[in-house]
Amino acid sequence: MTMVTKMVMVLVFMAASTGVKWVGAQVHHVVGGDRGWDPSFDVASWSSGRIFRVGDKICFPYSAAQESIVEVKSKDEYESCDVGNPIRMYTVGLDGIELDGEGIRYFMSSKPESCKRGLKLRVELMPLQSPEFPQEILSESESESDNSDWSIAAAPTTPSPSVQLYGNFLLSSFGLLLCTCMAI
Repeated sequence: MTMVTKMVMVLVFMAASTGVKWVGAQVHHVVGGDRGWDPSFDVASWSSGRIFRVGDKICFPYSAAQESIVEVKSKDEYESCDVGNPIRMYTVGLDGIELDGEGIRYFMSSKPESCKRGLKLRVELMPLQSPEFPQEILSESESESDNSDWSIAAAPTTPSPSVQLYGNFLLSSFGLLLCTCMAI
């Protein structure tokens, strides 16, 4: 076996072992954070400013004995808290829902009284690629006003552990490849 053939085999093995799946932008949104989906929880402030993208996952932690969640099809059902014709019901207590396909999805408490008190969530799914920010820069007074359509969050200061682990894996794999080639 030639050295080039061996190198190609090692590269194919490395690509297969990583599943040829590179780091993606999937986000797991836990509705309510530590408090979870609860009648006293302010869903509107939690969801304010969040961006949901196709491929993300949304998790609803709640007490299955006291609550369940329904997904409805229309804005009218959502706004009127009409739970009579749900397209899906979630009753497990820690429901993880894949957000697939662009558009708007409506989730709400299966109890109309809780829904009417605000225990409901409208999720607008954006495409995988983030839209470009407007070219003009907002003035300080515009960016501080509550009427602004755009808000810019600070970038994370450290990469997530999964990105660090993936980077370490690639570095180790490259080192192994280099050692293998030098031994040949």
